[in-house]
Amino acid sequence: MNSLSDQLQLRYGEEVDLNGLGTEAKSLESMLKRGSCRLFQDRQVEPALFRLLCAAALASPTKSDLQQRDIIIVRDEAIKERLLQLAGTAEWLGKVPNIAVFCGNNRRQRQVHALHGRPFANDHLDAFFNAAVDAGIALAAFVTAAEAVGLGCCPISAIRNEADKVSELLALPDHVFPVAGLAFGYPVRATPTISLRLPLSVTIHEDCYSEDEPAQVIAGYDTRREVQQPYDRQRATEIFGTAITYGWSEDKSRQYSLPERDAFGAFIRAKGFNLS
Repeated sequence: MNSLSDQLQLRYGEEVDLNGLGTEAKSLESMLKRGSCRLFQDRQVEPALFRLLCAAALASPTKSDLQQRDIIIVRDEAIKERLLQLAGTAEWLGKVPNIAVFCGNNRRQRQVHALHGRPFANDHLDAFFNAAVDAGIALAAFVTAAEAVGLGCCPISAIRNEADKVSELLALPDHVFPVAGLAFGYPVRATPTISLRLPLSVTIHEDCYSEDEPAQVIAGYDTRREVQQPYDRQRATEIFGTAITYGWSEDKSRQYSLPERDAFGAFIRAKGFNLS
């Protein structure tokens, strides 16, 4: 199961045609075979490399050249420890050697308006949305760059569970907010674990959105996940009980049947955003 074709078959549960794409496929191989890393060597990433990765991330596209994203490099051990505590209780979080926080920043745009004496006429949901997307694009670019030089990465969206505390810890001003953390470093394992995904035939559309027998598609994906990438525990058994079969849809329906980050909207409003 070492060839790229085999890896893609494993991930998507269907054949991906690579005929005539030798050079292109080889160039993209590291991205196509990527997987998240949660087990790192106890080793810091060199500051110069860290900064270079940030430069690569911030070279990524940004809406209308507004550049509404910042990266907080967390080097202080006390701040890092507290940040990871706020992210949850998963054992691997206690062993993260390097972390950065990607933030949406609509503050500078408002400062530009004040500098030129012009009103900020777009104080509505899109202002928040643009900054959040900008930060997400930079995060993805950082992951691609880091993995290209042999590092492993795992985004940490759970920092938004305690967004107000994270914001206070990192001294984020109004109109600057955390989108996600990113754990990264030198992986213990050279070969990442492949995460199975829904079939491309379901998630790629041509010309318009299409949907055919979603229940059947999800059931098939659940079966693949149970066989090839089983969950090590069932979520919220005290509420939902123990399922005989436990696939992706069972896990995700349990996860989002429970409140999660329901205070995030209030936090964003408190940061000065109008979400109408």
